[in-house]
Amino acid sequence: MSIASARVAARERGWAIRWSDLGPFIALAVIIVLGALLNPSFLSETNVLNVVTRSAFVAIIAIGATFVISSGGLDLSVGSMMAFVTGVMIMIMNALAPSLGSGAIVAGAACALVVGALCGAANGLIVTVGKIEPFIVTLGTMGIFRALITFMTDGGSLPIDRSLREAYRPVYFGNLLGVPVPIVISLAVILLGAFLLYRTKYGRRCASVGANPEVARFSGVPVARVQTIAYVIQGLCVAVAAICYVPRLGAATPTTGQLWELQVITAVVIGGTALRGGKGRIWGTVAGALILEAIANLMVLSDMVSEYLVAAVQGVIIIVAMLVHRFTK
Repeated sequence: MSIASARVAARERGWAIRWSDLGPFIALAVIIVLGALLNPSFLSETNVLNVVTRSAFVAIIAIGATFVISSGGLDLSVGSMMAFVTGVMIMIMNALAPSLGSGAIVAGAACALVVGALCGAANGLIVTVGKIEPFIVTLGTMGIFRALITFMTDGGSLPIDRSLREAYRPVYFGNLLGVPVPIVISLAVILLGAFLLYRTKYGRRCASVGANPEVARFSGVPVARVQTIAYVIQGLCVAVAAICYVPRLGAATPTTGQLWELQVITAVVIGGTALRGGKGRIWGTVAGALILEAIANLMVLSDMVSEYLVAAVQGVIIIVAMLVHRFTK
């Protein structure tokens, strides 16, 4: 049976293989095989858990970016927002530590979620109410958030109170039934994001707004509300990533989250979400985050390319992904 006749038969049965959707997973499989050939330790349990754990933070933020981009938006501020949310959370925890003890961690995490949601709402409202291009808005807030964390740390670092470090360590270094906690949290965020995007009215509205906001508006879809909520989801995802990430470094600095916006957008784009909006792929985004971290890890293990060129490789990947989208559209 030819490929064409197979596709016709598949359509007649009500299903069809969409190779464009499988692309990120095929690429990930190729990288895994290549990594195993170049370095046997690439597939060791320790290294695999390390790669998945390190990719969890980008994956969490990229889930939020999938909503923003599929609804026709863009957020360049996620890295700076991450640093700002981290700084605010640590300040709150340090201030409450003498009176609440380890309970200050819970209070700080709750505060981080509120601050993240507010930052996302600010981006969304400026875009929708102010009717300014998302690129310009988030470029501006990227500078604002980065300046705020630099001011808060006085250009240095803002460490966690010593009394909280041991109690907070399990959030990054602990495990649940043998699975690192960041992976468990990221999986929960991924499943919730997949349910919201694929199984709810809001998810369908995101796609319709991203595909054509005018048609969606005439169809009764509250375009501004849908887009603003997408930015709020993005802010919440940034806050969740910050909560998981803080125990790793134990401090907030002006360089926290630097260039994460590049990694996040790259993960979303190579995962199959259309940068022009109208189509979102949660599981593809996850595969994209894993691809980026696997490539970075392979560069370190193989010594074929300097690890200092990781950002350059990520830049090449996003350009290639956009070219593929363009020529296969």
